[in-house]
Amino acid sequence: MSEWLPSGRPSGPGDSEAAGVRILRQPTRPVRVGTVWIGGGHPIVVQSMCATKTSHVEATARQANQLAQAGAGIVRIAVDNPRDVQALAEIHQKTQVNLAVDLQENYRLALQVAPWVQKIRYNPGHLHHQEPHRTWQDKVKFLVEAANQHDCAVRVGVNCGSVDPALKTQFPPDDPLSPMVASALEHCELLDRLGFTRYCVSLKDSDPQKVIEVNRRFSRQRPDVPLHLGVTEAGLPPEGIQKTRWALMTLLREGIGDTIRVSLTLPAEKKHLEVEAGLTLLADLAAGRLDPLPAQSARKLTIVSCPSCSRVENETFVQLAERVRAMTEPFQHLPLTIAVMGCRVNGPGETDSADLGLWCGPHRVNLKRGSQLLGSFSYEEILDRLQEELNRLAAQHPT
Repeated sequence: MSEWLPSGRPSGPGDSEAAGVRILRQPTRPVRVGTVWIGGGHPIVVQSMCATKTSHVEATARQANQLAQAGAGIVRIAVDNPRDVQALAEIHQKTQVNLAVDLQENYRLALQVAPWVQKIRYNPGHLHHQEPHRTWQDKVKFLVEAANQHDCAVRVGVNCGSVDPALKTQFPPDDPLSPMVASALEHCELLDRLGFTRYCVSLKDSDPQKVIEVNRRFSRQRPDVPLHLGVTEAGLPPEGIQKTRWALMTLLREGIGDTIRVSLTLPAEKKHLEVEAGLTLLADLAAGRLDPLPAQSARKLTIVSCPSCSRVENETFVQLAERVRAMTEPFQHLPLTIAVMGCRVNGPGETDSADLGLWCGPHRVNLKRGSQLLGSFSYEEILDRLQEELNRLAAQHPT
């Protein structure tokens, strides 16, 4: 089967066929999300996510429309509480864009939000933290009932930082990808048994090489399932764009992937740059302008920062990430990963797997060394404390 790949800015949200060229694609099943289709020979859809507070109806509706105007075929919005549900109903009236709701730790809101969106995204790992007396299978059945009742598609969003803990114990600690693939496969199998096939899957990591490998492995076992591609917590531009381009270009050239997002740490008013980066990636790929593979070299300092979204608890999180990048320039030789996370959803798991982690709350920043909490500091204090840790680690790694 062949599929349209955009070679330039689409003529409308999710509609890139007029400017497309054909490349070989995986024969995935088609999945409708409102007015666009994922997989099944349809154009690759570029997605993004609102960074405004969902409860701020006018600002969120305005940003959803801006992202659609930039070329996003699907725009994701986070919903965490009843107030967000009420806001979403109002936002729905103010935009024509296809909306995906991100429930994360609040799957129970699915029936309330489904009337106002075209897709429901859930995280298999987070299902285990809610109502532990109820099986994850029952929770997925509940989500499917909501999706069926209100004409919604579903995304099974597997993330490296929140994998089902039971699955993680079944594989060696140095194999983080097998639990992710196993989680995605078991959820696909359940959805199929329930007779619900209007779903896609995403498997995301902050390491581009892991993104390539985990999606290859899943695609080999379930070539029929449409894949949403992205590098989670890719970080600040331009580094975040470069990491994403390498991973996604590699996969798309192999015929893997049906919809994409470039997840960047950006202030809310610049979220449209995610869409522009995604469209440029597809246009360059269609025109044969391929990025060279990164040279193999010794590990160096890497900054991982989550994409700004409505869950960010302090908007200065983005500026803090930029300041961390600037202050760590002299430490580039250190084989370290520093994670700068902006909310409670990404904060715990992602910082646990980093050498040094900054988990940003509304007023203070938790500094961690792996899973060990070193202390809580104000936004003004945190950089000096981070500098102390870097100086200590630099003394252990002479140039």
